[in-house]
Amino acid sequence: MTYHTKRRMLIGFASTTALIGSLLASGVYSQAAPLSSEQRLNAQFSATSTSQPASQTSRLPSEQHFWDALALEPRDAWSRLRASLQWQEGIDEPRVQQWIEHYRQSPHNIVEITERARPWLAWIVEQVEERGLPGEIALIPFVESSFDPTARSHRGAAGLWQFMPGTGDALGLRRARGYDGRLDVVASTRAALDYIELQADQWYEGDLELSLAAYNAGAGTVNRARRNAISSGKGGDYWSLSLPRETMNYVPKLKAIAAIIDDPDYYRVALPEIEDAPAFAKIPVGRPLGLDEAARLSGASRGELADLNPALSNGTAHPGQARVLLVPADRADTLMARLESPSSPTGNGEERYVVQNGDSLSAIASRQGVSVSQIRQANGLNGDVIQPGQVLDLPRQSLASR
Repeated sequence: MTYHTKRRMLIGFASTTALIGSLLASGVYSQAAPLSSEQRLNAQFSATSTSQPASQTSRLPSEQHFWDALALEPRDAWSRLRASLQWQEGIDEPRVQQWIEHYRQSPHNIVEITERARPWLAWIVEQVEERGLPGEIALIPFVESSFDPTARSHRGAAGLWQFMPGTGDALGLRRARGYDGRLDVVASTRAALDYIELQADQWYEGDLELSLAAYNAGAGTVNRARRNAISSGKGGDYWSLSLPRETMNYVPKLKAIAAIIDDPDYYRVALPEIEDAPAFAKIPVGRPLGLDEAARLSGASRGELADLNPALSNGTAHPGQARVLLVPADRADTLMARLESPSSPTGNGEERYVVQNGDSLSAIASRQGVSVSQIRQANGLNGDVIQPGQVLDLPRQSLASR
């Protein structure tokens, strides 16, 4: 099966020497928008009603009632994923069946991994769907990292999509002190989907299975295997190639997992309930924003924010590194409102102060009539380092002394 992207990559990006070199040298190792629910229902209503005789078009038959149509809409992330699967006709292939049997022996492992996917699955399925890619692509993190965004391999790959350092650099996943873009789920997901589409177009005339093989082993390895297969009279598709063992099993694993998710009752697997809506919201990072501060302003726990932002090893998002901070979806409005009004009272009798250029913690403490340790404690600071634009909570003592 081949796939031609609906969205062409930028010419400059696709032709950079660094990126093409990365595609050839190594693998990852381990845009048309979708219709809204209302549009899909209207389309379904129109399609069914226009096929009826004129005498029946004045009312909707009971089996096509609006509420019946609504009941057919996906109600969770798994339903939406199943609707986008495109490779299930290939599950009879022996290698796929072998992996299905392997996973059936340990259904609890699948449940554990899919539970770990809870914060990410709906958003990733949405990204895959928007590009018109097979839904199976959304399950690559299952194979690569067991849906652990902090996963690191002994070969140096990291993150949900397991990017090697060189490949991540070529795809624009910045690495700097306190930040690793390979662990940034939003940035790395977009990079991974770009990478898969780019390789399919660059080398394989849109064949996604070959692109996935190259994602794992590198385009150079796959291209050599294709040349050898074709020269010996074999086909040049994924299933006819002689590849490293891990790569030979890469697509079969993906199809096996998708087959089980497509019919969990048949395989006796109980998938966790995951809503068909992203569990997080993206907050633009316009100034240094620490997880402690974001937790206080949003009402989310620091642990929740740390789990959603594993790329921030020092606990602070900087504009030059992370473009967005992820927060629980139900806390986003609160955080945005408080970030937009940093000088307003906190509701605890405290006020906030926006750090200016040249400020130091001791100077702020002196002006406010409090000690440095009080400001540290009020803001969860471990030292005296502060950044311009950072918002500090001022303890009550400073208000009482005015």
